[in-house]
Amino acid sequence: MAIQDLAGKHVVITGAAAGIGRATARAFAARGAHLYVSDISLERLGAVQAEVRALGVPCHAFVADVSSEASMRQFADDVHAIAPAADVLINNAGVAWLGAFMDSPLSSWKRIMDINLMGVVHGCHFFLPNMRAAGGARHVLNVASLAAITPAPNMSAYAASKHAVLGLCDTLALELAGTRIRVSAVCPGYINTDIIHSPHAPGMTITQMSRLQAYYQLHGAGPEVVADDMVAAVRKGRDLVLSGPYARPMYHLKRISRALARTITLLDARKNGYL
Repeated sequence: MAIQDLAGKHVVITGAAAGIGRATARAFAARGAHLYVSDISLERLGAVQAEVRALGVPCHAFVADVSSEASMRQFADDVHAIAPAADVLINNAGVAWLGAFMDSPLSSWKRIMDINLMGVVHGCHFFLPNMRAAGGARHVLNVASLAAITPAPNMSAYAASKHAVLGLCDTLALELAGTRIRVSAVCPGYINTDIIHSPHAPGMTITQMSRLQAYYQLHGAGPEVVADDMVAAVRKGRDLVLSGPYARPMYHLKRISRALARTITLLDARKNGYL
């Protein structure tokens, strides 16, 4: 089920205007893939499109709101008018929310679930049928987070949305076991992108956010690390992508001892600003 040669393959990426999405578009384009990128801002997508085309491969840009069923249906229809089926689907779009559970209004839960979870559901719902009907080796990568495995304090809504994405990946992998479609959960660790520098964090103090942003700048990896790991996952057929600082050790620590993982997370949270 691995796709070793990406040249000419049709790759769909949501949330491609910045951060991990933009780096991923460049990484797949560098291997010769044809790109179909979306975001809520066509203006920001223009820079991504220019970067990809400079590498000598086609790049089609579309405005799409992943939280909207109608918008994602239109995005899929537009893509399928050019390419009958995606070879690689990357549901990447997401937002952050930081704040204690008791301080998080229900509106914040709805927004983050609509984008982080339903955005992935919409992507799979509208692209998977054509991928399955087309046959051949194909790959779906859904971007979750290390928070899906070992969440920090003050991220209940975000962690819950990413836990749900991880569960969806596991279920889809079982349901597609008789096909040649691979499903991967992508769980980045500390990645220094715009999402940490402009999160929705009304429950966090200015001091906390300053410590957190400084920590990510000092210890976090760039988004290209995640992008390269996703390329490797497609080429090697991996179903779990543990990418960037702390992702792999915390995953294994959680398997050994949930209590120890919780203790270390709390200690780190007092240093990095999550508490």
